[in-house]
Amino acid sequence: MHLQILNISKTFDTKVAVDKLSLEVPKGVIYGIIGPNGAGKTTTIRMVMNITRPDSGEILMDGKEVGPDLRNRVGYLPEERGLYKKMTLSEVMIYMGELKGQTARAVRDKMDPWLKRMDLQDYKLNKVEELSKGMQQKLQFITTIIHDPDIIILDEIFSGLDPLNIELIKDVLLELKRQGKTILFSTHVMEQAEKLCDSICMISRGKKVIDGRLSEVKARFGKNCVQIDIEGDGNFIASLSGVKGITEFNNYIELQLAEDADTNRILKDVAERVRVRRFDIVEPSLYNIFIDMAKVDPSEIVKPEGGTDA
Repeated sequence: MHLQILNISKTFDTKVAVDKLSLEVPKGVIYGIIGPNGAGKTTTIRMVMNITRPDSGEILMDGKEVGPDLRNRVGYLPEERGLYKKMTLSEVMIYMGELKGQTARAVRDKMDPWLKRMDLQDYKLNKVEELSKGMQQKLQFITTIIHDPDIIILDEIFSGLDPLNIELIKDVLLELKRQGKTILFSTHVMEQAEKLCDSICMISRGKKVIDGRLSEVKARFGKNCVQIDIEGDGNFIASLSGVKGITEFNNYIELQLAEDADTNRILKDVAERVRVRRFDIVEPSLYNIFIDMAKVDPSEIVKPEGGTDA
């Protein structure tokens, strides 16, 4: 399914939540709307789902406004999770499937493979309230895709999941993409967008900062970054000639370089004062691209925990 967002805006009282936003999500891609909390991501997704109407602009799926004929082709997982806690897992899945036009028998045929995939098969007859938060989130993800939608829209899908379950959901999303599904998700965790997305749209304070294919977005910024892993105090690195700025992560430092920076000289200067375990010239991470483009406080978005996949 092909999604087009055409110049949409939304204001609540005097706050502009989304400001003249346009983007296009081609069929069969994973597309990320990324930005800090409060950037307008959830408002955008709620407008796509016709939960909130835009004040202006237009949203089209396969060239049509979203109506009853298209609604059952969409799978939507909102940021505010909601399940009927007194129902069993099987009851919830059947109920949610029927809301999307599936028969109870059709849902039962799909139920066990999905429960097994999500490591929930032993809880099939348990009530939702007996599950942990992470297990409930996996259940809601199943109910989002149980009706085999053409487009899957996920708002902060990774929030609250541990690393193993993040990898599990990521693998499922990649499989769904290979099946031709269109996947749109929002996140403020840049590392997940960097691992998953074909294309991204960065927004800040309701405005689009940059969008396009991920590879093209990163290429626009050139290979102007170095990731360095050292032993010792690296506070001096920020003052080296050719270094515009640094961002410290858990186990490495990312340097933003000036256009005329001499990387050999920088490596020599660093190696003279501390032990260098790794020195890689890389494309900038999404985290640093966003910080640079949106001029946001770095505390508003989540740093990657390890090296990037650039």
